[in-house]
Amino acid sequence: MGGTEISKRKRYLILVLLFLGWLLGNIDRLIINVAVLSIGEDLQLNASETGLVISSFFAGYALMQIPGGLLTDRYGFRKIMIIAVVTWSLFTSLTAVAWSFTSIIVIRFLFGIGEGSLGSASAKTISVFFPQSERGRAMSIVLLTGSIAGIITPILAASMITFVGWRMTFAIIGSIGIIVALLYWIHLKMPATAQQTPPSPTSSAGQRVPYAQILKMPLIWKLFVATFGIYVVNWGLISWMPTYLVKVRHLDLMSMGFASMIPAAAGILSVLLTGYIVDKLSSKRHRQLAILCTIVAAVLLFQMFHASSVAAFIVYQTITIFFTSFVTILLGAYPVKKFATHIIGSVQGVINFGAQLAGLITPMAIGFIVDAFHGSFEMAFWFMIAFDLICMLSFLILRDDKGELLESNGEVKTTILQ
Repeated sequence: MGGTEISKRKRYLILVLLFLGWLLGNIDRLIINVAVLSIGEDLQLNASETGLVISSFFAGYALMQIPGGLLTDRYGFRKIMIIAVVTWSLFTSLTAVAWSFTSIIVIRFLFGIGEGSLGSASAKTISVFFPQSERGRAMSIVLLTGSIAGIITPILAASMITFVGWRMTFAIIGSIGIIVALLYWIHLKMPATAQQTPPSPTSSAGQRVPYAQILKMPLIWKLFVATFGIYVVNWGLISWMPTYLVKVRHLDLMSMGFASMIPAAAGILSVLLTGYIVDKLSSKRHRQLAILCTIVAAVLLFQMFHASSVAAFIVYQTITIFFTSFVTILLGAYPVKKFATHIIGSVQGVINFGAQLAGLITPMAIGFIVDAFHGSFEMAFWFMIAFDLICMLSFLILRDDKGELLESNGEVKTTILQ
């Protein structure tokens, strides 16, 4: 398994399909960050309630990470990805009929449940179709959709909401998922070479690894904490900066949309560069670069809040996104390069849970912080800085030690690392 006997044409097709699914998923989840301004007016929400609306998606998304990984390893990536696309698209469309604070919380929660298996199933797909030497770049291309959606979504959402309203916007975007699900049904099938290849005698492919054993790996929990820390920054910037620019920096909706495109463009450049670096440099160099990036990001977050103008704020945010994107792509690519195919769904589920737990906590926490400080965002920026530094500390103690993955109480249990 691992894609060595699969044609380049087939691998490119799979990569395009994953790219489309992730792009749609990112657009669907990011629209709320622009639409929440209109939703808040219609449903009369304060900052704390607005934060809860944004976080409700991540409650479902985080809750589904570990089960999604287990289901992927048990039933295969194709079934799980099709179910995920259909489910999240349905609840994206149903957002259009939300009539109260409670109803939109429930709908967004179920939307998160639907999309929650996407990360693990995608990691499994890449592990099946791509050789180990190409998995870092493949995952970086898939994760590139976050930056592309960051460019597209603010102006797309602002334009659609301006002309057709926020309800029709969700209805239209949600219906696109039918097309993606159909493409997955037709093309996303287990390759014959993977089905016929027997387990390697030097690996444990085909053996069932107890989930408790996976959870005992120290490396996974270090990656979990690092992922949680950097995604507090990521989701803080994504979920609250549109509101900050409108309410504090006094931009109109369209100007905010255009301003938000600039940092996202920096994210694209960072993702492309990181995809190359991940497959070329040693793990030690990865850690050193990640530590440097988190330090720079902490300084820039401080500068963002104290920026004297909108232009300066956008410049600082753009550079911040460049460096934080490096860290998030590194963390996304690391598992698919280091862990065996038969457990990657479960491993990715645990690590992804850290990212989505941050997505659950951060928007809600920032909403409470802003209310508590009477509309000031200063402590919200300090909140993000603190967790950026926690990410840095996690990288300081991260070691690429195969022994952590191979041994339990001094006895080799199973080969986990390829």
